[in-house]
Amino acid sequence: MAGITLILLAAGSSSRFECDVKKQWLRIGHEPLWQYVARKCVETKLFNKIIITSSSDDIEYMKSYDSFTFVEGSTTRQNSLKNALKEVETDFVLVSDIARSCINEEFLKNIISKKGKADCIVPYLKVSDTIVYHNETIDRDQVKRIQTPQLSKTSVLRDSLETDVEFTDESSAIVANGGSREFILGDNEANKITFIRDLNSLSCLSQPSSDILSGTGFDVHAFDENEEMYLGGVKIDSSFGFKAHSDGDVAIHALIDALLGAAGMGDIGDSFPDSSDEYKNIDSKILLQRVVNKIYNFGFVIVNVDLTIAAQTPRIGKYKLQMRKTIADIIKCDSSRVNIKATTTEKLGFIGRSEGVGVIANANLKYFDWTKI
Repeated sequence: MAGITLILLAAGSSSRFECDVKKQWLRIGHEPLWQYVARKCVETKLFNKIIITSSSDDIEYMKSYDSFTFVEGSTTRQNSLKNALKEVETDFVLVSDIARSCINEEFLKNIISKKGKADCIVPYLKVSDTIVYHNETIDRDQVKRIQTPQLSKTSVLRDSLETDVEFTDESSAIVANGGSREFILGDNEANKITFIRDLNSLSCLSQPSSDILSGTGFDVHAFDENEEMYLGGVKIDSSFGFKAHSDGDVAIHALIDALLGAAGMGDIGDSFPDSSDEYKNIDSKILLQRVVNKIYNFGFVIVNVDLTIAAQTPRIGKYKLQMRKTIADIIKCDSSRVNIKATTTEKLGFIGRSEGVGVIANANLKYFDWTKI
């Protein structure tokens, strides 16, 4: 089939970015970076199909944002690309990295205009500084800074990646396999985000939205005389605990749902199904930590949380400050932004009959403001 498929690689862990947020989840307005880049490419109308690679942790959440073809990536760029190529039906494929986010339409058209002139069309930048390699000064005119996107013949690229040798770009793999490449002058504006300081050189990106995103969580648990009681991350002096698959910390469970709700990530059952032995009797603080890590990885910052604990028994007044500090440490907030309220139901209902506890939680998030780093 003639035409071009675009593969956008976004499965990396951002290990060199040195920030809680994965760079593909930096927000441009409301859009995460991967979606912003993909939609800009859609607007060019140059591609038959757009494929986005994603880590296993991110892929379901990405699908909730848009309807592109998502492919689970791997721990290496090359293996992620091989997975994506399984979905390519066109004769040509253009491969780029989400981190190279300021690619304009003219640059893309220039690359595509060379289609078929070699097995791979490769943009590059000239080097203006003196170059020393192994203590030898070499001719800088022979040095090229390779960029993406790169346009390849699909069949040639597939064959070239059938190797255990790891290549950092498509053209190197193709040449090593006996293929040809043609260089074209690249774009100085098409900088790649590798380190957090690189954001300062990207003029095409607008700041994230300042909107506040709110979520609500609600959970109840019945008492169990054979269990110890944990509430708000604190061990409560009580002759009974909660009937649950985990440790039954109903306050933290409600808080997890509030955080997930604010981020649009489903509910606690989606993340930690009670059918899994992995979570049997698990400390709920561990579950909360996992959710918080994901919240920050996906480009959010927790603003504040507020919990209302409805219980006829036990009395929790003396534990509230400890709960606030415990939760604050986990969610990376000052304890003043964690509020714990306690109430009874005036002896009405199952709570009033001292059969269990109910908790309502609210959480507010904002986007990580990368413009202030």
